[in-house]
Amino acid sequence: QLQVVESGGGLVQPGGSLRLSCAASGFTVDDYAMGWLRQAPGKEREGVSCISTSGGFTNYADSVKGRFTISRDNAKNTVYLQMNSLKPQDTAVYYCAAILGRPDYCSDYNEALWHSWGQGTQVTVSS
Repeated sequence: QLQVVESGGGLVQPGGSLRLSCAASGFTVDDYAMGWLRQAPGKEREGVSCISTSGGFTNYADSVKGRFTISRDNAKNTVYLQMNSLKPQDTAVYYCAAILGRPDYCSDYNEALWHSWGQGTQVTVSS
């Protein structure tokens, strides 16, 4: 059974940090580029970041570039998102995704290619 479990979210003050984890089962993440996306209440899902199979290529949305870092540990079948300098605008449910297509490259979020099926983890940034 294919499964991903996102964890690590919580309530933090502006400027704080969180590290999200995406633990996969039923497939090996090193077969896919992986990504993180988020959805805030009343808004469409947006891509946050993605990483190639080897970790040699990463991509970030302009809104998080310089603050977030995506990484992967293929041996643990896990993908991470380190989030620093958090802003209230980062408040959303965060999901991880396997990205269909080229495993050695990833680009902007494409809902047809980014396959997410976990429950997500809530990140709330508030004073």
